[in-house]
Amino acid sequence: MLTLSHGAALLIGMLLALWLGAAGWAVYTGLKMRRRAQSANSQADRLATLLDSAPALPMIVRNDGRIEAQFRVASWLGLSRMPNFISDLTQSDGGLLQSDVELLTRNVQSAQKAAGSFTQIVRTQGSARTLMFKGAPAAMGLANQGGVVIWIFDTTESENEIGRLSQSAEKSRNAFSTLAALIEAAPFPMWHRGPDFRLDMVNTAYVKAVEAEDAEDAVQRGLELVDSDQGRTPMSAAAAAHAKGETSSRIVPATINGERRSLKIVDVPLGEAGVAGYAIDVEDVEQARAAFRQFAETQRDTLDRLSAGVAQFAADRNLIFCNLPFQQLFAIKPEWVAERPNFDRLLDRMREADRVPDTRDFPAWKAERREWFTSGQGAIEENWLIPGGQHLRLLVQPSPDGGLLMIFEDRTEQVQLASARDTLLRVRTATFDNLFEAVGVFEADGRLHLWNNKFRDIFGFEEHFLASHPRVDVLADAASKQFANPARAQMIRELVRSATQDRKQRSGRFTMADDRHFEFAAVPLPDGNALFIILDITDSRKVETALRERASALETADKVKTAFVANMSYELRTPLTSIQGFAEMLQAGLAGPLEPQAIDYVVAILESTERLGSLVDNVLDLTQGEAGGLPMEHKPVDMTELVRRAGGASSGLINAKSIEFVTDIQPELGTVIGDAKRLRQALDHLLRNALTYTPKKGRVLLHASGDTDGVQIVVSDNGPGMDEAEQAAALDRFSRVGGTGNDAALGLGLPLARQFVELHGGSLTLMSEPGVGTAVKIELPRR
Repeated sequence: MLTLSHGAALLIGMLLALWLGAAGWAVYTGLKMRRRAQSANSQADRLATLLDSAPALPMIVRNDGRIEAQFRVASWLGLSRMPNFISDLTQSDGGLLQSDVELLTRNVQSAQKAAGSFTQIVRTQGSARTLMFKGAPAAMGLANQGGVVIWIFDTTESENEIGRLSQSAEKSRNAFSTLAALIEAAPFPMWHRGPDFRLDMVNTAYVKAVEAEDAEDAVQRGLELVDSDQGRTPMSAAAAAHAKGETSSRIVPATINGERRSLKIVDVPLGEAGVAGYAIDVEDVEQARAAFRQFAETQRDTLDRLSAGVAQFAADRNLIFCNLPFQQLFAIKPEWVAERPNFDRLLDRMREADRVPDTRDFPAWKAERREWFTSGQGAIEENWLIPGGQHLRLLVQPSPDGGLLMIFEDRTEQVQLASARDTLLRVRTATFDNLFEAVGVFEADGRLHLWNNKFRDIFGFEEHFLASHPRVDVLADAASKQFANPARAQMIRELVRSATQDRKQRSGRFTMADDRHFEFAAVPLPDGNALFIILDITDSRKVETALRERASALETADKVKTAFVANMSYELRTPLTSIQGFAEMLQAGLAGPLEPQAIDYVVAILESTERLGSLVDNVLDLTQGEAGGLPMEHKPVDMTELVRRAGGASSGLINAKSIEFVTDIQPELGTVIGDAKRLRQALDHLLRNALTYTPKKGRVLLHASGDTDGVQIVVSDNGPGMDEAEQAAALDRFSRVGGTGNDAALGLGLPLARQFVELHGGSLTLMSEPGVGTAVKIELPRR
């Protein structure tokens, strides 16, 4: 028999007691959990019932994007079944828009990351149902898994109303914000006074005007924009406007930013809200009005000075201005103009004065002109032929303010001139057809445009052929049979082409088969056409032969004249020497002392004999050179020294006219074989001409250079220059192109210089352009 000790029995008892207690606790806990489960099931049933009947349906979105929701959600979304993921909420047969699904996805992700809530309004596809999604992170276990609970509300009706109210509220907020911003940004002071008419709000412009720190400072200190005006303070003026219930305005002086300005103060009563006010600086406005009035007066003064008649009407169609030419043109008295007649009365008065065109239905004609005030087509132009043969051009310009400006221009003289021009054209045509010369005008494309009777008769053309305006090549072929050499007819085509395309004038002669001789010229016209002129020179050819014979006789006479001049030059030297000798004796006092006036006479005689002697020497040199009898030396000539001395000898004339004289002598100038005296004379003539024709403070350049073959000397100036005719005259002996000087009067300088240069085997070239200057170049060979 097993015997337990007292301790063991006590331990077993304690274990049994503990086991029994644990069993009892387990039974108690199980019963309690059963009751809780029953309560939870009951509560779940109630919650399910509430969810089924609730106006909002839940939808759970898990961390991986899977969704759990009742079938009613799919029904609200217009889907046949509930999808598993958010991305499947948009389908071809219904669901949400793709943009709404993308936004919902971003909202869910934001709620998962930031633990925030969101609200989103969506519309289902294919229906007018509007749903509101309100989402927030899920509680308890789902929160740890990143779940989001979205409550879906059907807000179709309320959303429409809310949308309308939201739009209205948004408009109101925007309007208020805009108005507040507009008031704050207004460039002029604005303020509000409370029921006690004290300032309670001002804008930035007000703060700047009263030089306050900020709006609060201006309100607290009660800084008024203006002082009292006519015994009324700004507060009393606002109270008076509030009492009347009408907007009042007044202009008072004020000091703004240190300047005295005129402000227009306006008080606007707002009922129980107080009085609002604003101030406008009217100083510039008044100045602008004054400037506009001055501009209008100036414009009217200008219009009054025009030769054209001007009338101006206001928007009420009354005459507000007309100048004196208008009054004279339509026989209107100034006192009647002062009554400001309307447009219709003015037309009636103009008709009474026979200053409107004749018309059968004057009322209808007047009604059409009355529509000018409302015409939107801009300026209107008419031509009036009034009784008496007077022509008027009318320009009507409606003004933006509804008025009208009428300008009448008397074009009677212009019409008469146009008629005279037409008559002149007819006269010109008749003259053109009866010219002695044959004239044809060819267009730029080579077609004959105009011709006269002489042109047709020379070539024997038929009128119908010319009337077809043939091309120049066809016309040349038709005219070839009339030429002595048929091939010469093609020159007509070449001449017309040269005049129309190359814009060059060409001339020449041709002979016809009947021994007639003609001279022609093709001249380019400014409009691109070509003028072809043919002149019959048959008779002049006969005279030409006689002229040639006469020319031969003149050449013989010229040789005789040259010999005569040379002999006369020798004959003149003897008495000239005697005169000069006796004058020098008188000047030396050999005949006794002379009176001062007599001394002056002797000096004048010596100067004249010196000029005459120089002229005789030049004429003699010229005639001897032409006859080949001018004596010449052939010695080495130092050209550097010669050019330097020639330039220095002209210092008197250079200083007298303050001319800038530049000498450029190159080292390689060297020497030439020739006559130093003749070369110096040639260079002196060139320098004298250049200095004579160069104006005061002008510029003359003397350039000398050389090479192995020869020497080049250039004398240039910036004088008046010469055209081609003057250049030819300058190189012709006994001609004059202007200026004053010993040889300039007879033009011997350049001919002598050229003769001396040519006797040395060289050449003289004259280059000149009017308004630019003249340059003369001498080229001399070394030997």
